[in-house]
Amino acid sequence: MKNCGQSSIGLCSWSLQKELPQVAEVMSALGVDHVHLGPVTHANRQECLDLQKKHNWQISSTMIGFPQEDYSTLDAIKQTGGIVPDDCWEKNRDLFQQALEVTADLGIGYLSMHAGFIDESNADYARKIHDRIRLLADAAAAKNITLLLETGQETAGDLKHFLETLNHPQLAVNFDPANMILYGKGDPIEAVRTLGPWIKHVHIKDANRSDVPGQWGAEVPWGEGQVNAAAFLGVLDEIGYAGALAIEREAGDDRAGDIKQAIDRLVASR
Repeated sequence: MKNCGQSSIGLCSWSLQKELPQVAEVMSALGVDHVHLGPVTHANRQECLDLQKKHNWQISSTMIGFPQEDYSTLDAIKQTGGIVPDDCWEKNRDLFQQALEVTADLGIGYLSMHAGFIDESNADYARKIHDRIRLLADAAAAKNITLLLETGQETAGDLKHFLETLNHPQLAVNFDPANMILYGKGDPIEAVRTLGPWIKHVHIKDANRSDVPGQWGAEVPWGEGQVNAAAFLGVLDEIGYAGALAIEREAGDDRAGDIKQAIDRLVASR
């Protein structure tokens, strides 16, 4: 087990772009047993259960993604992200229910997802997102699971207002500091202070902003971008966060190497 202060260090299983048995091998080589596991569905339920038992995985959260999502541009993901597209809603609701069932079978209390852009400037759109998220959060509550909304696709202030408006006990935040930069949605350090009461899970990921408005920023290895790693860990201490730190790496040619480097830097920081 690797730790950074009171927080256990893990990784996001999808970062490695490998099948789960190979993910287990990398985790063993890196000396970590905590994992943000996903995406989970009925199709990989038994494999997840078997690997959890075999390797004594400490699963900090599960994750669900949606097949229609297009991350090629910011405009594309705004149209296709999460539970926003009406023509995918019924299928995505079923996938979410599957993920809930697998999460419950694994005995895990958190399930994370990108809900899609939260935009309350259009009343009809806002009502749709509110109603759909409340329905999913109610379904999570029925299984004693907390739904974690991942940061980045809206400002921290907008997400805070959304969470306050819904006021749902099984709704919280998976905080990804790099996403605030990649989507151009503000300073991740101040965002932690804004969203502190809802932060239950954290991604370790770094990025640099784009110089061109409306275009993606660039993900970089942890500690080499504009998140400001020391300040970020400091503000997590400030809000009293002691949960998992799940390293996510979604770019680069040596993801396992970058994750190892992030582990070493996190351990050395405390």
